[in-house]
Amino acid sequence: MSNSDAFWMPFTPNRDFKLSPRLLASASGVTYQTADGGAVLDGISGLWCVGAGHKHPKIAESMKTQIDTLDFASSFQVGHLGAFKLAERIASIAPKNLDRIFFVNSGSEACDTAMKMALAYWRVRGQGHRNLFIGRERGFHGVGFGGISVGGMINNRKVFGASLLRSDHLRSTWDPANQAFVKGEPEHGYEMADELESRIIALHGADNIAAVVIEPIACSTGVLVPPKGYLKRIREICDRHELLLIFDEVITGFGRTGNMFASTTFDVVPDMILFAKTVTNGAAPLGGVIVSRLIHDTLMHGPRHMAELMHGYTYSGHPLSCAAALAMIDVIEQEGLLEQVNALSPYFEEAVHSLADLD
Repeated sequence: MSNSDAFWMPFTPNRDFKLSPRLLASASGVTYQTADGGAVLDGISGLWCVGAGHKHPKIAESMKTQIDTLDFASSFQVGHLGAFKLAERIASIAPKNLDRIFFVNSGSEACDTAMKMALAYWRVRGQGHRNLFIGRERGFHGVGFGGISVGGMINNRKVFGASLLRSDHLRSTWDPANQAFVKGEPEHGYEMADELESRIIALHGADNIAAVVIEPIACSTGVLVPPKGYLKRIREICDRHELLLIFDEVITGFGRTGNMFASTTFDVVPDMILFAKTVTNGAAPLGGVIVSRLIHDTLMHGPRHMAELMHGYTYSGHPLSCAAALAMIDVIEQEGLLEQVNALSPYFEEAVHSLADLD
């Protein structure tokens, strides 16, 4: 590599990295090949996104066919068939009553989009004062201003504090005294959800809260499985106080928990689901928000010739990304990847817990 100075790398100590760059040259299956000819096991699935292995032939072929047919089409007042087919496909596998899909390009954009939808929803309902968002400590919801506002990663927030949206945070569900080395869902800790009602709603008032945004499993902070019954209790409190509940499934979506969505795994249906990453197997950028019919239909107001939501991105529903996602969903279903996750999970769970006695 002749010169590494021009590329400002994300989430990377650039000065240190460029003293001894770690460069990947190619990939196949679960293995990367390095620039110097070595092999590296892709133990983190790219960046939580390559669920079917690198260079999957069905996804590659779908994208090659698409670029020879239609390389780009805007979604602003025109459309292409792939985006509509993909939206219908995702709606068919999403939890019940979540069947309206808004496409973006990343998980960060998905979070900011859902937060804007929540604000617009309450404004249309005559409750524009609902502009407080509730997240959770140690939560990660991308790096947009909305995502870092409701997120709980201090290093992502501290430099930008003056520009954050109004937010408050539930405590993290991690309780090492009672949960360390517990397999599956911890039996203790579901009562942590009560803080939403006893502290946050009591402090701010439910009528000032736009939405609660949490990950079903807090992944970037260490893969923290919620206590048994915790998510159901969050849903019950949101229902009781008429709060929108947004699940960030950017990591857990499309098979990571043995179902298409962790919402199904935990049998809790939110009002919106954020997705990205595995939806295209990492082959092209794509994210989105799966929205309840109620929220969607509430925003379908005003003159028919006017856009109902003034929001979107140049590459929303990009043809290549849609082709990759349609192929990926085929791969998940036709190659039995959900069944494979369920079969392999106990093996890896035992393997990880076998390390419990090590320092």
